[in-house]
Amino acid sequence: MVLSHDMIEAYAICFLDSFSRRCHLEEADPNKRKYARATPIEQFATQYLGLELIYTKLSNVGNVLGVTAYADTAYQFVEGGSLKTVPLLKNQVLLDTRLAPNKLRDSNRCRRRFTIAHECAHQILFRMESCENKDICCRMYTMGQPFSMRDLKTREDWNEWQANALASALLMPNSEIVRVLGNYPKPLVCFGGMFRAMDRYTLDTLCRSFVVSHQAMVIRLRELGYLIDCPAHEFYDPLEVMA
Repeated sequence: MVLSHDMIEAYAICFLDSFSRRCHLEEADPNKRKYARATPIEQFATQYLGLELIYTKLSNVGNVLGVTAYADTAYQFVEGGSLKTVPLLKNQVLLDTRLAPNKLRDSNRCRRRFTIAHECAHQILFRMESCENKDICCRMYTMGQPFSMRDLKTREDWNEWQANALASALLMPNSEIVRVLGNYPKPLVCFGGMFRAMDRYTLDTLCRSFVVSHQAMVIRLRELGYLIDCPAHEFYDPLEVMA
């Protein structure tokens, strides 16, 4: 199943609205809420999607943050020359121990939230598949047949871009971004990765509001048309000159 950008946006709105109503997140009319609200993504994963989040070591070099599958299987990685096998069951999301709440540094909070959102997106996209495609996918996973991260990714390469897009829409809903940008009618301008002082302040505010990285927010703003790109040589910030 391949979804367009508009379809992904529409589905994200529907899922978040259903989540808010089911988990009683909106105590009043959301249209009257003044401030943006970051999606409680762990609650979305566990209470809405029924996923179990498990923290365990996923790699020897720290390059794997999360993994999920749609049927009982196992995940393997090499550590110290030995092959380690970690059970991976249906409706589970394995997260690297570096993302565990009791070990979390501020710099990793954004990674944790996006990783959970990304794995949630995979589960959502799978549940939207036809029964026939679900059966085909589940037959790839058999108990006792472990997979490496490369194996799991290869089976879902076609789905990765959709998972990233849906994860972004879940973490940074357009309607919530608008609440922050209400006082900033002009789009942000990126000059080869550089921003003027006021735009940097707006970007920082957005990142703090949604607990996401600058990179994730820049990509999201660009997709929504709230950020335009200009050549680096055009960069000029009068506030920095005055300072």
